[in-house]
Amino acid sequence: MSEWMRDQLADHVSTAEAMRELLPRVRAVGEALIAAYEGDHFLYTFGNGGSAADAQHFTGEIIGHYKRDRRPLGAVTLSTDSTTMTCIANDYSYDDVFSRQVTALARRGDIVAAFTTSGRSANIVTALEAAKRNGATTVLFGGSGGGPALEFADHALVVPSSTTPRIQEMHTFMLHVISEMVDAWADGDTEYHPTTPAGEESPA
Repeated sequence: MSEWMRDQLADHVSTAEAMRELLPRVRAVGEALIAAYEGDHFLYTFGNGGSAADAQHFTGEIIGHYKRDRRPLGAVTLSTDSTTMTCIANDYSYDDVFSRQVTALARRGDIVAAFTTSGRSANIVTALEAAKRNGATTVLFGGSGGGPALEFADHALVVPSSTTPRIQEMHTFMLHVISEMVDAWADGDTEYHPTTPAGEESPA
């Protein structure tokens, strides 16, 4: 194995090890999403480029299933509607492509999840801000310290890295953990998400 490949692997492993501190927050997002589905609400996801692919991945796991055969749950990735995206970009600006959709669709009780490696993209920041205005719960799958998007995140899952590949790899890890929790709930299995008594912290 070449040295640069060893370095890539070592960087991946060290970033994954550092994710231990984020596990309680990952669990909290899983519990928030389960609560949303218990209230018959929706998940809206979005991102740019590779982060758009991660957003679609998350939606696919939720509408389809992760491991268990269970009912489909409501989720939409905003970047998949090319007609609406290009209409908004052309008539307004690319900065508005997600915020206008969020304003139209997301309501109190819904979950709005943004995937971004920098947290600086204007279309991400404005969409999270719009979600907060509408009363939705916002989740930031971020990195690089979170960027300006952090201000509008109710739940911040910020990977402790500024390297795009490592951030996206950990986003996949987190969306898989959350998908496992949702699968368990939808299958009637409480082992993955036991109710935490008031005043106690959720286990990591």
